Amino acid sequence: MDGQHMQIGEVAARTELSLRTIRHYEETGLVTPSARSQGGFRLYTENDVQRLMVIRRMKPLGFTLDQMRDLLDATDRLDADPELDADQREALLERVRTYQQAAAEQIEKLRVQLSRAEDFDATLRARLEQAVMTSRV
Repeated sequence: MDGQHMQIGEVAARTELSLRTIRHYEETGLVTPSARSQGGFRLYTENDVQRLMVIRRMKPLGFTLDQMRDLLDATDRLDADPELDADQREALLERVRTYQQAAAEQIEKLRVQLSRAEDFDATLRARLEQAVMTSRV
């Protein structure tokens, strides 16, 4: 699919992002359509879709737009510049590692929240079952 262009509607369907959200990410510089049609429609590539998927995955973990931009910059530079010297490459990899660690920490926090929510749900379910049983007696 690389090299083929998709209009924003197809990208929205594939990424499960709204047109408005994709346009917002474009306005903030997180993603740029790879091309425009003769009619001026935004055209995206598979790489653009993958970029939007990274953003989509970062958002629920609480990353800011600036953090998303920073991570995308680091990964773009790692992917695009095979001539990086060892220090530059290591600095970029360290930036990526920092985001990976932050993601892992946030995932753990979400696991705790989910566990508490499931406990709460089970408590309410048990309470309802007890109330139903009591009313039948």
